[in-house]
Amino acid sequence: MGKPAHHDSARSWLVWGAAVVAYLIAVAQRTSFGVAGLEATERFDASASILATFSVVQLVVYAGLQIPVGVLVDRWGPRAMITGGAALMLVGQLLLAMADSVGAGLVGRFFVGAGDAMTFVSVIRLLPIWFSGYRIPMLTQVTGMVGQLGQLLSLIPFVALLHMWSWTPAFLSLAALSVLALLLALFLVSDGPRAAGPRPAQPRVRALLSHAWKEPGTRLGFWTHFTTQFSANVFLLTWGYPFLVSGQGLSPALASGLLSIFVLVAMVFGPILGAAVARYPTQRSNIAFGVILGIALSWLAVVLWPGRAPLWMLVVLIVFVAIGGPASMIGFDFARTFNPQHVIGTATGIVNVGGFMAALVCVYVIGWLMDFQQKAAGPGAELYNLDAFRWAMSFQFIVIAIGVIGMFVTRGKARRNLALRGESLPGGAAKGVLGK
Repeated sequence: MGKPAHHDSARSWLVWGAAVVAYLIAVAQRTSFGVAGLEATERFDASASILATFSVVQLVVYAGLQIPVGVLVDRWGPRAMITGGAALMLVGQLLLAMADSVGAGLVGRFFVGAGDAMTFVSVIRLLPIWFSGYRIPMLTQVTGMVGQLGQLLSLIPFVALLHMWSWTPAFLSLAALSVLALLLALFLVSDGPRAAGPRPAQPRVRALLSHAWKEPGTRLGFWTHFTTQFSANVFLLTWGYPFLVSGQGLSPALASGLLSIFVLVAMVFGPILGAAVARYPTQRSNIAFGVILGIALSWLAVVLWPGRAPLWMLVVLIVFVAIGGPASMIGFDFARTFNPQHVIGTATGIVNVGGFMAALVCVYVIGWLMDFQQKAAGPGAELYNLDAFRWAMSFQFIVIAIGVIGMFVTRGKARRNLALRGESLPGGAAKGVLGK
C-alpha cells in the first residue's frame, strides 16, 4: 500500500513549519523566567524557595496537563490545541508583565505553563499525519532543535529588553510573540485532509489512557525522557543562571553566552541523534544511557572540583546537559513505534510528563536546600554561594538513579512483551528494538 498523497507534500512542510515556529515561541515563553530570576528576586522580594516556586508552578501545570493534552489532541486535533496554547500564553505573559506581587506573578506563570503544555505534543502529533514514517525520527529531532532557538529569544533580545526597558516592556514583547503563534496556528496549521464518509467513533478517554499506559514501551519512553531531560530543564528554567553568576563567579554576559550553548548543541546533536535512531533502532536505549552517563559524570566533576570550576569544565558540563534535550526525543520515538496511531498523542503526553515532573521536583528541592543551608549558617549568611550550590545541585544524582532504574525495568518488560507477542514494531523497526 502506497503512502497517502498528502504525505511529504509542499503543504506538509508548510504545516509543520508553522507549527514549529509556534513551538519555538512557546520555548521562548518557557525559558524567559529563568534568565529573569535575579530581577524577579528584586521585583517580588523573593527568597530562593519562592523563586523556585515560580518555575515549579509552571512545571506542575505543564507536567499535569500532558496526559489530558495528549488525550485531547487525539480527539480534537493538533490545530485546536496549538491555537489554544498560544492564547493561554498570551494571557499569562500579559498578567506577568503587570504583576507586582508573588501571587499575581504565579497566576501569570500558571497560564504560561498551561499554554506551553498544549504545544509540543500537538506538533509531534502532526508528524505521522503529514509525513512518511522514515522521516519522522529526524523530523522529531529537528522539531526539538528548531524549538530550542526560542532560548535565543529569551537569552538575547529578551534579556536586552529587560535591562534596557525594565520588566513590563520585556514581558509585553513576549505577549506579542504569542499573538504571532496564534495567527500561524489559525491560518496555516491543519489536521490533515478529511476522510470521506462518516467520522469514526472516538475512543473513550479511559480506553486511550489504559492502552497507552499498559504498553511497556510507553513507560520506557517516560523514564527515558525523565532521565535525559530534567537536568537541562533545571539549568535553563531556574538554577543555571544563578549557579553560573553567583556560584561560579561568571559575569552575567558570559553566563548568558554559556546558556546559548544549549541552542548550538541542539542544532548539532539533534540531527546526529535523529539519524542514529533512524539507522540503529535497536540501540535507542543504549544511546540514551550513554548520554545519561555523560551528564552524571560532568556534574560529578563540577561539584567535586575544589573551588570554582574552570571555564572549560563548565562548558563541558553545559554541553552534556544540553545533549540531554535531543536525547529525550528518543522517548517520543518509543511512544510512536510501540503504539497504534490513534493512541500516539496520549502516549506522547505520558512520555512528556517524565522530564518535566523530574525537573519540578528537582527545582523545588534545590531551592529548599539553598534556603535550608542559609538558615543553618546563621543570620547574615549569603543565600547564593558555591558550597550551597554544590550540595543542592547534587540532588540531581538521586533523580538520575531513579530514572535509570525505571529505564532498565521497563526495557526488560517491553522486551518480554514483544517476545510473547512475536510482533514487529509499527514503522518497520525489528523485534530487537530496545538495545542489547
